[in-house]
Amino acid sequence: MLNLFRSRIYLAITLMLAVLLLGIFGYWFIADYTLVEAFYMTIITVTTVGFGEIRPLSTEGKIFTAFLIVLSVFIFAFAISVISEYILSRNSLQLLKKKKVKNQIDQLQNHIIVCGFGRNGMQAAERLRAYERPFVIIERDREVIEKHEEEALFVEGDANEDEVLVSAGIERAKYLIAALPDDAVNLFVVLSARQLNKKLFIISRASLATSQKKLKLAGADKVIMPDRIGGDHMASLVVMPDLIDFMDKLSTEGENTTNLEEVAIEDFGDQREGSSLRDLDLRRKTGCTIIGYVEPGGNYIINPEADLKLQSRGKVIVLGRPEQIRKLNEMFHID
Repeated sequence: MLNLFRSRIYLAITLMLAVLLLGIFGYWFIADYTLVEAFYMTIITVTTVGFGEIRPLSTEGKIFTAFLIVLSVFIFAFAISVISEYILSRNSLQLLKKKKVKNQIDQLQNHIIVCGFGRNGMQAAERLRAYERPFVIIERDREVIEKHEEEALFVEGDANEDEVLVSAGIERAKYLIAALPDDAVNLFVVLSARQLNKKLFIISRASLATSQKKLKLAGADKVIMPDRIGGDHMASLVVMPDLIDFMDKLSTEGENTTNLEEVAIEDFGDQREGSSLRDLDLRRKTGCTIIGYVEPGGNYIINPEADLKLQSRGKVIVLGRPEQIRKLNEMFHID
């Protein structure tokens, strides 16, 4: 719809320029004015300011002037109406978009809130989109929102304000990612979010090592330092390059490239508490290999023994080729 209005605006501008050119060349040929005189006469004529003629006009000049006034009145009136309609329609469309986004957010449950759409926030959004996980982005930069509003749900405002977090559905959210570049702002976001939702799992970005403890005290469950992770990764490429290259190829980015998957014990419907990893028999059924087990208390067991007993609310970490991971998801209806 906005494209239609833009095309009409271009038409109106073209018509106005055509009127000006018509007036300039008309006075130049008919009244024998110079180009400057013709331009001046055209401007005072089409704007109907009431100034007098530069010098007396002939009968042909007067007829041309009358024609030019009538023509310019209609064209300028058309241009004003098109521009006014465009402005009003743009405002109406923005209101409709905001209402539509609000309705979509109100329907979300157990979604993720991403605060900040900078480098880290954008990467988080791409990963969540690849996994088809519902998420909402809080961003205060209007230009950023307009550039990416077709890609995700946005809430405009400061993430450290309670009403903005409420607009993003924080009471119904399951996770919050504070990806803002300022540690102090992230601290306020974590404090506000924890106050509004006690059960929320909060992941915060930190630039300084001294901020980690403060963020955890404020209520963050996990604190990530991107700069430190990047440095560790680069150093590891020097110490054990082949291993790091292999790890980088273990993609978890989407349905067609996933090599790793975590599965809750409850997803294995025919398995009960007390069964072992051997009873799952995932290697034979799907081709996937179990490389880790997460106990209900959060303890990680790497390369667990086959006789390890399963516990409710535990999870297994499996490794496989993309087609094997898809088979696993289809067999156990894993979302």
